[in-house]
Formats: sequence, C-alpha cells, structure tokens
Amino acid sequence: MTAPELFLLALAAYALTGFVFALVFVTLGVPRLDPTARGTSWAFRVFIVPGSIVLWPLLATKWARHRGEPT
Repeated sequence: MTAPELFLLALAAYALTGFVFALVFVTLGVPRLDPTARGTSWAFRVFIVPGSIVLWPLLATKWARHRGEPT
C-alpha cells in the first residue's frame, strides 16, 4: 500500500467514525452539553453535523468528561 492510499484510507476511517459519532451526538449529546440546545429544531442539528464530523475527537472527549456531572 502506498503512502497516498494509506492516507486516504485513514481519512475515510476518520470521516466514517465522525459521521457515526455525529449522528449519536446531535441526538443525545448536544442537549446534555448545552442546555440552550434542548428543544432545538432538527434543522439546527442537521446544520451542526458537518462540524461534529470534523471535530468528533474533541466533542467526544468533552461529552465523556461531562457525563458524570448532573444536568
């Protein structure tokens, strides 16, 4: 496997992981992390999916640290 192929494979794995995370995060995580996001429309949640895909490691860390805290 060449370096460009390996890079593209890693990028695809990152994007796929981010997409799966984003689906869970916009339905369950956003309302828990940000109380003002509770009750927002699905249009808002669809709007934040691309950012959630790209920033999934940061958001996953923040969500994991926040889980033990009362909401």
